[in-house]
Amino acid sequence: MQTPYDFASKVDRMVYVKPVSVAELPEEVQTQADGLEQIYSVHDAEGTQLALVANRKLAFKLAREHDYAPQPLH
Repeated sequence: MQTPYDFASKVDRMVYVKPVSVAELPEEVQTQADGLEQIYSVHDAEGTQLALVANRKLAFKLAREHDYAPQPLH
């Protein structure tokens, strides 16, 4: 499914989505990862982590539901 999204309209509310290795996270978070090796982190423009989610699709959906313009970060 492809959903059109106007990124230019919400530039001031941009967030970045990046993959994170579960092994690099605190043990407390690792135990909640349900066996996943990689999850996705959503960050604001200043680098503050807003959320950790199970997959990329969910990260983008979550950002859009909260009126953010998600951008991938590699």
